[in-house]
Amino acid sequence: MQLGKPLEEADIPIAELGSSDVLIRVAAAGICHSDAHYRAGISRIGSLPLTLGHEIAGRVEKVGAQVANLAAGDRVCVHYLVHCGRCEFCVRGLEQFCRSGQMIGKHRDGGYAEFIKVPGANAFPLPDEIPFEVGAIMMCSSATALHALKKARFKAGESIAIFGFGGLGFSALQLARAFDCEDIYVVEINPAKLASAASMGAIAIDARSADPVEQIKEATAGTGVDVALELIGSAKTMRQTVLCLAPLGRAALVGLTAESMSIHPYTELINKEAEIIGVSDHLATELPALIEFARSGKLRFPPETLRLVDLDAAQINAALDALEDSIDHVRTVIKVTSDE
Repeated sequence: MQLGKPLEEADIPIAELGSSDVLIRVAAAGICHSDAHYRAGISRIGSLPLTLGHEIAGRVEKVGAQVANLAAGDRVCVHYLVHCGRCEFCVRGLEQFCRSGQMIGKHRDGGYAEFIKVPGANAFPLPDEIPFEVGAIMMCSSATALHALKKARFKAGESIAIFGFGGLGFSALQLARAFDCEDIYVVEINPAKLASAASMGAIAIDARSADPVEQIKEATAGTGVDVALELIGSAKTMRQTVLCLAPLGRAALVGLTAESMSIHPYTELINKEAEIIGVSDHLATELPALIEFARSGKLRFPPETLRLVDLDAAQINAALDALEDSIDHVRTVIKVTSDE
């Protein structure tokens, strides 16, 4: 990869396996909006050349001598944060702040490839009920959506507004439903995504037709929602998540932007004891529960929500280009090998 230029195909030797590593034959790799940012140079990455791809699932090809919980042939999905396990953050289970942490596909080679080497601790068993392409995209969009709900302390009976209905929003809606939420409002501008959200039982809020904050306030008799998730990465929508909160509401900001957000501290925050919560990545300890949601069918990505492409530079570049606009489907996935 070269910054600002299309991805190129290259033959790269298979990395030498350490004693605690596993070699995975990649079956599927999701194409995330972050990958488009990395390619464009908008978000800082590690050294070049680099193989992109942090949403990965496949089969174990080989294990290091010290790896006891995995064997060749096992189906796995990959936690994309490689961490030391020893620093004060890792010891507390907060590996996203690891002092020497690396993100797969950003700081070290990722899954847009036939094989990838990762620490054994980063490979999680993937049940047979979950297709590889779903297992891959769960490792970013679904995992981060679950972490956002946990950070927002979302609980049964509460209402929620979800700003943005891509992979994160699609997952957040289903997970909120699994948590026995009350009303779910989905704010979008894409007609196909608004229709999809409505078909899944959400109250669709078309941000093109009127101010979404006013629409949510009107639908809640002026009260607002208990939790709002910002999944777009816009200062405008971040402000809207705060403004649509009920008293004691929590706004969890997930999307990335370099813009500043304006808040009136007393009237918009202090007076109703609202909270603004930053959400960064997700945690390995959250993944078993997430995988069980998918295995049990509470978290699903039907085939029509996905677009599959081959491990081909032209197809992958076209999919990354498409992310500059609002795609109708949830996620594009590189299908590297079959699910057999």
